[in-house]
Amino acid sequence: MWDVIDLSRWQFALTALYHFLFVPLTLGLIFLLAIMETIYVVTGKTIYRDMTRFWGKLFGINFALGVATGLTMEFQFGTNWSFYSNYVGDIFGAPLAMEALMAFFLESTFVGLFFFGWQRLNKYQHLLVTWLVAFGSNLSALWILNANGWMQYPTGAHFDIDTLRMEMTSFSELVFNPVSQVKFVHTVMAGYVTGAMFIMAISAWYLLRGRERDVALRSFAIGSVFGTLAIIGTLQLGDSSAYEVAQVQP
Repeated sequence: MWDVIDLSRWQFALTALYHFLFVPLTLGLIFLLAIMETIYVVTGKTIYRDMTRFWGKLFGINFALGVATGLTMEFQFGTNWSFYSNYVGDIFGAPLAMEALMAFFLESTFVGLFFFGWQRLNKYQHLLVTWLVAFGSNLSALWILNANGWMQYPTGAHFDIDTLRMEMTSFSELVFNPVSQVKFVHTVMAGYVTGAMFIMAISAWYLLRGRERDVALRSFAIGSVFGTLAIIGTLQLGDSSAYEVAQVQP
């Protein structure tokens, strides 16, 4: 018979799983959008602008779903794991707060300009906006994985016998946690692979049906080159991550 803890674990696990369907695609897709728009600004070929706007619509849907599922997951820290949140809140809450105040506000502010600024900003300003959204998305992953890495390898903290809680002793040790760093680069690189495969799959669908061939061919080419490089990076960084885990979590 399952108890409350088992049900809480299942609920949180399913929420996290559903949320992470959208996270890697967001990380990879926005970076590819920035590359496409950069090519448009450099070459002046409007087809790359059209590509950016087309894939941008799919990014917008994914971004909205990622935000909705992410907020649900954060609420469950309090509803499902309130004792844990109280026990490590001073440490675990710091990167989550930084993610909200820095990364989430950054990408949420500029994602509106990305969608509604095509006719209001010049192409250089809009390109800057796109890169800021990409930077914000990756910065968000950094802070979240700092929190996750600390859960795996708690550094920069000690147990306070008076308060019966974990207290932070060094913010820099929290930020530069070795497990967090390898998790971040590996996860982000895997997100780039996901974004590339997403673009390649949809482009292939268009090519098979003989529709929008120019857009599909160029999108497939960018996705294949970017995806190949990302796969190589993911393999290398995954190997490094395993060595790091073996050292600090034997």
